[in-house]
Amino acid sequence: MAAKAFLIAIFVAFVVASTSAIDHMVGGEDGWKLGVDYTAWAEGKDFRVGDTLTFMYKQGFHNVLKVNGSDFKQCLSTNTSVKPLISGNDVVTLANPGKKWYICGVAGHCSKGMQFSITVSLAEGPAPAPTPTPGSTTPTPDASAAANEISPLKYSMWMLTVMAALKLIVA
Repeated sequence: MAAKAFLIAIFVAFVVASTSAIDHMVGGEDGWKLGVDYTAWAEGKDFRVGDTLTFMYKQGFHNVLKVNGSDFKQCLSTNTSVKPLISGNDVVTLANPGKKWYICGVAGHCSKGMQFSITVSLAEGPAPAPTPTPGSTTPTPDASAAANEISPLKYSMWMLTVMAALKLIVA
């Protein structure tokens, strides 16, 4: 009986943990492109370990580079081991707390505003609900993505936990 209670507690903890991460669509409805104020987009958002950043853009026109603070200020990447993300639908998981910097590595794009920095905090408790875009009564893309999307890894772990729980209950 104690094993069943333990397994149920693990299951509940997993479900709660899997629903607290937020997928932040970089740039909101505009995505990752020229002409968007990414500093304003990131302002006031709460980025936590476990959240993801999704960069949506037309493949071949932009890319995404994670850089350090000094490269960010100079709009370049001096770390040749870091390869740019180029799929047009790039998802970056925020794995560690601290300051993070992102730029578009296509010539001239960073200096034209395709850059932003964020501070990632530890995921302690549920993340606050994203605030709607000023003047909008509809939820932000971040809120709808978080409500409707579970990563394949989380889904697989959830299903394995459910199957193990069922096996213990039946046994």
